[in-house]
Amino acid sequence: FADGKVQSYMLSAYSARRLNMQTTGNAGGARNVRITAPLTSLDEMLKQMGTGVLVTELMGQGVNGVTGDYSRGASGFWVENGEIQHAVEEFTIAGNLRDMAANLLAVGDDVDTRGSIHSGSWLIDGMTVAGMSEDEELEG
Repeated sequence: FADGKVQSYMLSAYSARRLNMQTTGNAGGARNVRITAPLTSLDEMLKQMGTGVLVTELMGQGVNGVTGDYSRGASGFWVENGEIQHAVEEFTIAGNLRDMAANLLAVGDDVDTRGSIHSGSWLIDGMTVAGMSEDEELEG
């Protein structure tokens, strides 16, 4: 991405030939990928979020590769006024990959380099959060 726009795709040799594009050597999925962006601290990302959910764990598989629809079970922390209030669990986050990429506001400086995909946390605006009752949000 540059200025919020896709600059290239991860393509296997087969996909690249079909699209008349250059391969990136990513047959079999995303490997050896590093997301580069201006990095933001978690505290600053929470302040920018204001009120929302800090997701710390995702469960299940819920990505439609054809439509880009995304839906996963999650757990994490409820955030108000840029500060973590309490833990929340057994809720669902949903969106569309295209919209999620377009609404990416910040990338965290908490890059985990133990695997083959290197990226910090993502602050995404406008995702749907479902499954938390108002009581859970207010009382934890």
